[in-house]
Amino acid sequence: MKERIALLDGIRTPMVKAGTSLKDTPADDLGAMVVREIITRTGISAEEVDEVIIGNVAQPPHAANIARVIALKAGLPNRVPAFTVHRNCASGMEAVTEAAVKILAGYGRIYVAGGVESMSNIPLLFPKEYAEFAARLARAKKLPEKLKAAFGFRPRMLRPEVGLIMGLTDPVSGLIMGLTAENLAREFHIRREEQDDFALLSHQRAVKAQKDGTLAGEILPVPALPAYRTMVSQDNGPRENQSLEALANLKPYFDRRNGTVTAGNSSQITDGAAALVVMAESEARARGLEPLGYLREFAYASLEPERMGLGPVYATSLLFDRSGAKMADIDYVEINEAFAAQVIACEQAFGSDLFSRTFLGKERRLGELDRERMNAQGGAIALGHPVGMTGARLVLHTLKELRRRKKNTGLATLCVGGGQGAALLLEVA
Repeated sequence: MKERIALLDGIRTPMVKAGTSLKDTPADDLGAMVVREIITRTGISAEEVDEVIIGNVAQPPHAANIARVIALKAGLPNRVPAFTVHRNCASGMEAVTEAAVKILAGYGRIYVAGGVESMSNIPLLFPKEYAEFAARLARAKKLPEKLKAAFGFRPRMLRPEVGLIMGLTDPVSGLIMGLTAENLAREFHIRREEQDDFALLSHQRAVKAQKDGTLAGEILPVPALPAYRTMVSQDNGPRENQSLEALANLKPYFDRRNGTVTAGNSSQITDGAAALVVMAESEARARGLEPLGYLREFAYASLEPERMGLGPVYATSLLFDRSGAKMADIDYVEINEAFAAQVIACEQAFGSDLFSRTFLGKERRLGELDRERMNAQGGAIALGHPVGMTGARLVLHTLKELRRRKKNTGLATLCVGGGQGAALLLEVA
């Protein structure tokens, strides 16, 4: 990158478990709330925004190109265009890096980028057989034709297909994401107890962060629909009473006979939205603005879909090649906790010379991940993983945590369903 990209400021909604406090709030409303708020907080005029870019995975049927719907609901002028990006779990990061690329190419100066997901509202789908039946019935004109079409109905046609399960299943490998985590648990010999220990740590850190107010500064309280009688002001995934005993009592969820991945050591299905204001460093300096931080470089990489959880290692390797950075330069890391097994596998791979030689073409390991400098307020196991939003949250939280620690350089990284990884190199000074 020829110039760093300034991330002026960011905000997010609380992340809440699907089917709970925000289940009646559509994704476009969640997104509009954070976009409206961050424009107000930064003092940037809505007239100055060149474009809005939003990451989203489930693509709600009522809000095609959800970014445009969000921009208009947030009160941006009609002349401000908007588009939606989709890179599975990295969609929120993709929005930020798309803005960066456009700025560096000279297509605009100020962008709003972020991500949103309402996993509560991912629909159930009718099977194709029912759609064909409904089409035949609609085409029938005369009563005999209608009766003939109607008699073609079979009760099995009403058996729904769960959109959430379909979306979390890779169509190439045929594996739901939890089974890719099982693959890594076997490949890296990760015991169930290790996964549960990691899950407990995530909850403990998240609960502590809630109690001491660490997370409050990045959260926009939002009203709960339909009555607007209560405000949702914090994440509801962290469990203060979580214990190793409770985690150990959970049965494997994806491989019920031989597995180790459970609902307790996996990320939570969640609703949420996040947005950031993005501009060139030179633009921020010309305006006399102090950004929250900067994007120095980014990388996306790919690997086998059935080992997708290792995406952070591949992407970070490429990021270090492009930036000249190394693990010793990194003061803090946020890695998305898709599954405990997946993060532990990444920890092993980051610290392995053999893995680097075999899979990355490098003689030496990338460097150890230190848990004291990683996911300090917990991660997706406790906080949740609204898939289109998570990438933007990781960027926001990494910069916030660097400032809390009075450190400079951070790595925000995640794995991506389908066999990809994303990694962003972030700085605060």
